[in-house]
Amino acid sequence: MVSQLVSLSDITDARRRIAPLARNTPLLDASAAAGRPLFLKCENMQPGGAFKIRGAYNMVARLTDDQRRRGVITYSSGNHGQAMALAARQLGAPAVVVMPTTAPAIKVEGARSFGAEIIFEGTTSSERRTRAEAEAAARGLTMVPPFDHEWIIAGQGTLGLEILEQCPDMAAVVVPIGGGGLAAGVAAAIKQTRPAIKVIGVEPAGAAKMRASLDAGHPVTLPSTSTIADGLMPVRPGDLTFDHISRFADDVVTVSDDAIVEAVLWAFNRTKIVAEPSGAASLAAVLSGVAERSGRIEGPIVAVISGGNMSADRLVEWVAKG
Repeated sequence: MVSQLVSLSDITDARRRIAPLARNTPLLDASAAAGRPLFLKCENMQPGGAFKIRGAYNMVARLTDDQRRRGVITYSSGNHGQAMALAARQLGAPAVVVMPTTAPAIKVEGARSFGAEIIFEGTTSSERRTRAEAEAAARGLTMVPPFDHEWIIAGQGTLGLEILEQCPDMAAVVVPIGGGGLAAGVAAAIKQTRPAIKVIGVEPAGAAKMRASLDAGHPVTLPSTSTIADGLMPVRPGDLTFDHISRFADDVVTVSDDAIVEAVLWAFNRTKIVAEPSGAASLAAVLSGVAERSGRIEGPIVAVISGGNMSADRLVEWVAKG
């Protein structure tokens, strides 16, 4: 049975709620560099360096005073953990983040800098979720999940409203997919406003859980995932996010890690934007042509650069090689 989908009014309400902290990020015209109408939505410029502040702040702000007093917890590879920690600090709530042992140092230190307690657990999303649920039960904390919650999806959907205002003549928007919260929210916002605009989700080939789920007709769990895009590595999409993508997205495509690296370097060299691998997956799909596998897109494309939390050392290494 299909769950209740996030409405346009849910998303517009979330936009008002998150206004104290989330930024209306720039839309950069990269058409000259790309040789076609292409715009980059720069969520790497959000507080915390990624789009995640939208959903995290929307949810923490909707909790009761007692829930915020007792504290919040999440499980995250990095960006959602940072966002929840920042939202919690802004709203006066103690925060705990369960992260994988392989989490990038820049994301660990980011969450710590916002006052969160960090717990390391395993390498998969299921391992850290199990630990977070145990900690929540033992300590009376409220779970703020990284993607599969209607308040999270509504918060992420505020990005779609901004894009509609900034690029009203766009033909398509291309969005990275990890657990699916961002793509679900953006698709819900755009398709309930301008149904003719294409919404295309992008996954790494080594972590294509949404594509596999759509092909199966229901959410499936991959045996494992492997990609340089650490924020896109969940082995299973959310039930809610799957329902939204099934209903609203036009396509979900996959890109190779090599294409993602090329997109990171293209963004840096041609537009002077720092995009982490997860944030550059959408750009990779456009530059490689994969975004148009089902037909040429006639008109402006908006690629969401969902985050920029990449270490300087790694970027320098790739630039030197590239």
